[in-house]
Amino acid sequence: MDKPYTGGCACGAIRYSIAGEPLFSNHCQCRDCQRESGSAHGSYATFARAGVTLTGEAKHWDMVADSGNVKTRGFCTQCGVPVYMTFAAHPGVFTIRAGSLDEPARYKPQVVTFAARGHNWDQIDPSLTKFAGMPTG
Repeated sequence: MDKPYTGGCACGAIRYSIAGEPLFSNHCQCRDCQRESGSAHGSYATFARAGVTLTGEAKHWDMVADSGNVKTRGFCTQCGVPVYMTFAAHPGVFTIRAGSLDEPARYKPQVVTFAARGHNWDQIDPSLTKFAGMPTG
């Protein structure tokens, strides 16, 4: 069996263990991710929900994406660190913030999404494929 992806919030109150490899890994430059991260982008790995074990209590808040779909962000009630996202339109996936990984070097971004909203001061690996929005299909 492959080594699970593990991680959690800064204080350890929320922990996850995920079996399987990411389905999708991206740097997202949308305004929602910029605001939530307090920086120019968010970095995420998305997994099949069936492989996720989650412990601890998260606070959740919903926002409506450009697509009109609701995305729910989970963050720690103790330290306030955002840890994961779920999507009403895609209940079979679970997305973690790359920085929450115990071994962040395991994160391998595949693409940049919402590059049209990126800032010239945020230099992301130029070899990554960039999409103006979120790719479909």
